[in-house]
Amino acid sequence: MTAKLDGLVVRTQSGFLTVETAHGDYTCRLRGRLKQGETEGDIAAVGDRVVILPHEDGSGMIDEIKPRHSVFSRVRTGIKRDFQQIILANPDQIVAVFACAEPEPHLRMLDRFLVIAEKQHLHAVIVANKIDLVSLEAAKVLFGNYTQLGYTVIYTSAHTGQGVDTLREHLQGKISALAGPSGVGKSSLLNSIQPQLGLHVREVSEATEKGRHTTQVRELFPLDVGGYVADTPGIRSLALWDTEPEELDAYFVEMRDLVAGCKFSDCTHTHEPGCAVRAAVDAGRVSPERYLSYLRLRFEDDSTAYAEDLNAPPSLG
Repeated sequence: MTAKLDGLVVRTQSGFLTVETAHGDYTCRLRGRLKQGETEGDIAAVGDRVVILPHEDGSGMIDEIKPRHSVFSRVRTGIKRDFQQIILANPDQIVAVFACAEPEPHLRMLDRFLVIAEKQHLHAVIVANKIDLVSLEAAKVLFGNYTQLGYTVIYTSAHTGQGVDTLREHLQGKISALAGPSGVGKSSLLNSIQPQLGLHVREVSEATEKGRHTTQVRELFPLDVGGYVADTPGIRSLALWDTEPEELDAYFVEMRDLVAGCKFSDCTHTHEPGCAVRAAVDAGRVSPERYLSYLRLRFEDDSTAYAEDLNAPPSLG
């Protein structure tokens, strides 16, 4: 009987999973018993640690999926129920890439990524790219608040090479979920870190985008310095899985310790008297932009809710 092998799922496509092992890669399917019963999310995903039964022809059967320590996921709405789509299993960190200019940074999207990182207890690295298009001082006006909140911010330019070595060090030996809007220079950055890497990632991402209604490919890309990166193409929004609106303040690092000071235990931080969060916004201890991001996330199911709060600086009156 062939000995079982431990492995890492590095690619998924059309029900086939490529598993990297110490003895080579195997193209695998899931054992039938793993598909039994109803699940709330993907049974197996890129990043999963698995045990396989290898076959001599290079195929194999996934016999066991080891417990995940973290997931990068989003909600997919189905006919009968919502489904947790696992974008990446077992990431060590989220690397959020945004441009300083061209395009202008979408910081509310960044805040959404940071909420996911906080919920999953993942390290978050913020990459402020295209630093060559603005001054460092201007870039720090855009992203400096995140440094004050304790997040790692790396200022980079694929054009000049600034910050590339630092980014490479932060990727080394880790499984990183690479996130960010299109046009921010992810491919160029990856090419600077490792020749041809960005080109390969972009080709897979473009194929996935074209096939969004048919075949989707997800893949871990190995780094020469050790570790992997997983691109997350096509994520224009991330509905937060298993997150209640009233718990969101726990994932905004500057707000979570303030909540205990609110007069009401069910404070929504919008209009209640004695709200410690709004008081901190008015006092400048919480930035209005981050507060607005919180409101957007909390009330995104009702686009008209608290419109005045979302479009004007908050005030206790």
